[in-house]
Amino acid sequence: MKANIDLKENAIYIVQNEKMIKVTPKEHGKDLIIWKNGKVLDIDRSERVRIEGQEVI
Repeated sequence: MKANIDLKENAIYIVQNEKMIKVTPKEHGKDLIIWKNGKVLDIDRSERVRIEGQEVI
């Protein structure tokens, strides 16, 4: 089985159990990949917000 990806697009791909999962980027923040028994179990996403120039968050 083969899959095509667009190399002009920023993303992370997880290939697991013959399926591809696309992880799209956030403007700011981080993604933590949680592994269990050699497979991705979860992705913990957090977002960072700059306070400079903000009145309300």
